Amino acid sequence: MTTSMPDIANHTTAQTEGTLDWVGMSNIEMPIMVASKGESERMVSAHVDAFVNLKEAQAKGIHMSRLYLLIDELSTSNVLNYQSLVTLLDGFISSHQDLSDQAKVQFNFEYHLRRKSLISGKEGWKAYPITVTGHLDKGQLNIELAVDVRYSSTCPCSAALARQLIQKAFHDKFSQQNELALSEIHDWLGTTEGVVATPHSQRSVAEVKVKLNAAVNDFPITEIVDLVENSLKTPVQAAVKREDEQEFARLNGQNLMFCEDAARRLQHSMNQAPSFDDFWLKINHLESLHAHDAVSITTKGIEGGYQP
Repeated sequence: MTTSMPDIANHTTAQTEGTLDWVGMSNIEMPIMVASKGESERMVSAHVDAFVNLKEAQAKGIHMSRLYLLIDELSTSNVLNYQSLVTLLDGFISSHQDLSDQAKVQFNFEYHLRRKSLISGKEGWKAYPITVTGHLDKGQLNIELAVDVRYSSTCPCSAALARQLIQKAFHDKFSQQNELALSEIHDWLGTTEGVVATPHSQRSVAEVKVKLNAAVNDFPITEIVDLVENSLKTPVQAAVKREDEQEFARLNGQNLMFCEDAARRLQHSMNQAPSFDDFWLKINHLESLHAHDAVSITTKGIEGGYQP
């Protein structure tokens, strides 16, 4: 005897009528092939959030399996880029005719890049947290790429205070001598007494979000990473030898910056990049002196664009 299985979502109505902003699934684990501009396509381990709205007040619910299967099809048969993301959002809505007119999807993953050390030329992997978000609202499309880039920031105030202590130590050491030998000063500067204090620095994070359009089909992940690291000068390193560590110390000393300095420097570089319609920046200096973080936020500042 053949019997059909019950379909509660299709054959019953809502216990309490009402529309819902978003219904779907979060934290779906899925391998995804990602297309990054200038890089070969590569597989990442993504966590995916998928939603549609429920505009039909009497409908019991949405068809969550349809959302999952569309993401699974992307995972097994396609590459995540701008166009495939648009197709996925269209599929969310077309698979929920009469129920939904909005769709949203978010992919969270780490993107690994090979990065060279500063002097020795050694290479190592660095992982960059990435979020790709697509939102389709009654035909209005919004595609966003977010990248986190870690770097080192050295406090200008602490650098000035350290220099003052070094000057004082020099005065205390040599003020009674009428003549000083270059070799004596040279040797003294190489001791802990000669460098009596050092400025504080901390690992820092630049969070960058950009609005994308169809002019760029592959995601500009590497382009954004390069722009941030070249602008701030002190990206955290992967494989390092002693000469790389020394150069990193020099770069920190020559790029002293408050969070405001880093935000303005990066804002200037982003404004020179023609491929981003809009951007949002958050600079986080994870303080080593304080128990709190120093933060600066800015945007491109276009009308109707990102808000701080």
